[in-house]
Amino acid sequence: MKVKFTLNMINLVVDDKPINKITFSWVSDLSQEEILSMSKEWLKDKNFLTSRMQGLEKVGESSLTIEPVEEIMA
Repeated sequence: MKVKFTLNMINLVVDDKPINKITFSWVSDLSQEEILSMSKEWLKDKNFLTSRMQGLEKVGESSLTIEPVEEIMA
């Protein structure tokens, strides 16, 4: 299943530099189990982002949206 991820972060610090807002968006092909697993990790691990992104020291607020990508049949 193709899904689009959009990660918004506000009031973050990267390599000692403050950043007001940043947005990442990407498309991945994942199973429903993988999506569910990632969602659960996101919710339960308060250091989910800082433990995975090099240089990211602090995040004030963040949100992750996951939405299906409709594939056009030719």
